[in-house]
Amino acid sequence: MLGEDGSGPAPFPIELPAARSPRAARFRWSDLDGSHAWARNAIDHVGKANDWMRDFAPKADGSVPFKPDRVETRKYLARAAAKAFAPGASVDPSITFTDLDPSQSFYKWANIAVQRGWMRRSPDGRFLPHQAVTTGALHSVLVNALGMKPIARELDGLRSRDGARFQTPQRFGALMLGLRLGLRYNNGNEAMDVGPRTPLSRAQVAYSLYKATTLPSWVVPWVSEQYDGVVLPKMSPKRRAIVRWGLKYAGFPYVWGGEWGLDNAPPALGGQPVPGFDCSGLVWWALRKNDGAAWKVHPPRPYAGWTLGQRTSADMARYGTVRYDRLLPGDLMFYDGNDDGRVDHVDVYAGNGYALDSSSTPGGVTLMWVGDGWYRDHFVHGRRILPSR
Repeated sequence: MLGEDGSGPAPFPIELPAARSPRAARFRWSDLDGSHAWARNAIDHVGKANDWMRDFAPKADGSVPFKPDRVETRKYLARAAAKAFAPGASVDPSITFTDLDPSQSFYKWANIAVQRGWMRRSPDGRFLPHQAVTTGALHSVLVNALGMKPIARELDGLRSRDGARFQTPQRFGALMLGLRLGLRYNNGNEAMDVGPRTPLSRAQVAYSLYKATTLPSWVVPWVSEQYDGVVLPKMSPKRRAIVRWGLKYAGFPYVWGGEWGLDNAPPALGGQPVPGFDCSGLVWWALRKNDGAAWKVHPPRPYAGWTLGQRTSADMARYGTVRYDRLLPGDLMFYDGNDDGRVDHVDVYAGNGYALDSSSTPGGVTLMWVGDGWYRDHFVHGRRILPSR
């Protein structure tokens, strides 16, 4: 097992939780309703079958509040992660915080989370116990707890064969791996979808913790293998610019019909509740030039783009016949996911078996492995938008 830098033994063994506690607690949640149905099983798992997020005192009638819509904070996440992944861990007295005294109840959990490398202190020694937990922060904790920090670091330092860096966004590796592990809920009400920097509710944290602690044993090795040693090919400046731009949006949610990633979209765009993309919308965002008054992405995109008039994957696929072994970074890749003879998915090839992809299953934008498995099996053909040279 590799350590944090991938070079030596890990300081602690990875302790994966048991599937369920022997006896689940019996009580009624006082504040769950139909709007929380999507997270109900997860909340029961982390709060009844286990006490990881059973954080608040019972009411007089014996019911217990979960506070599902309350924004989760770092101190509660530290306690949940420590209870789930390191229940027998001891405090390291050499780890201290300027804003959390050893006499305080949450000191133990913060200490364990930092000791295990799941969370960090600020440069001035603060733990920031009341700071909101974002999607990126949560994925970082869970990915680290699952022993995937070396793979996340490889992704953070993504390079091409000639050594060019890709300037990945903060927590890129953890966000990527978290999505590939299925840790984020792809909400049917897309106004509730979350981005990398969105403060998360306790219901959302419960869902992610539930998923992380109930993964089949093969999933972590399977995902890790796809990104172990990740490197992209040498590519032309224009193709590198496309890949760099697409990587900036890793972790943005899958939004049906979504085609922009601006925090404050111009009124002319509108039409979607949050920044995010469906599959062909991400292709537009990466490649399409400003060829209409209502749709503009350049600037802020640092290149003008190219003609791409079609909006759906099926319409885009009517052009081009590039074979898989002839693909270049920036080429479109088309898939027939239902085996019905009709293209229903598209992404942008990034090289060496990876593509910039927005799919509903991981629930957002990832650098997807397309070298084998479902993507390779359902690949139909590619399309070249940029000239070959």
